[in-house]
Amino acid sequence: MPPIMADLRVLIVADDPLVRAGLATLLANQSGLTIVGRVAAEVDLPAELDVYHPDVVVFDLGWDPNLTSAASRPGSGSAMPRTSLESLAELRETGLPIVALLPDEAHASEAWTAGARGLLLRQTDAEKLEAALLAVSQGLVTLDPSLTAVALPTPDFAEHPPQLAEALTPRELEVLQLLAEGLPNKTIARRLDISDHTVKFHVNAILSKLGAQSRTDAVVRATRLGLILL
Repeated sequence: MPPIMADLRVLIVADDPLVRAGLATLLANQSGLTIVGRVAAEVDLPAELDVYHPDVVVFDLGWDPNLTSAASRPGSGSAMPRTSLESLAELRETGLPIVALLPDEAHASEAWTAGARGLLLRQTDAEKLEAALLAVSQGLVTLDPSLTAVALPTPDFAEHPPQLAEALTPRELEVLQLLAEGLPNKTIARRLDISDHTVKFHVNAILSKLGAQSRTDAVVRATRLGLILL
């Protein structure tokens, strides 16, 4: 008999208790997922990880469900409350996969920089959210199509569309996928059982073939070219 796969343990993080309850209800009937906890972003999240031992986190970065963006709040300005982003960045240090739910496109880049590797809009449905949670748990990046360009901006992208000068080798594609996870060279070397020097060689080859100026630029271009599974 094939081994029985354990359910993915999901921790819900949201400041609004109604949002926490809504997300739990949304995911309750999705096979393969188990909601192990619901907490506010303002709590000591690393300590909560020791309590719940999640495999993945869904992190709501919205506010009142009736509001579509922070900018619509009188006097709030355009900046997202620092506490939420700081909490998200704090989780990044744990290496736990995170799917962030955004009220709009405005803060996608901030959420990506803070450590989320799944970015969806808050109105996403249960199936898409489940797929995103499963994807990031496997080390993949998943973005709502409307968020890709703003989450991973490339200067003058429209004027200089990505070009693939030469096909990437299977090993380069493996390295590229790990780059998309935000892994440093040493970790990539351990994952692939190769030397740091070899990883650096592959990264340089990837940048050259994609015409990219940086690792992030390479991920953006590879995403546009369909080389990375989202």
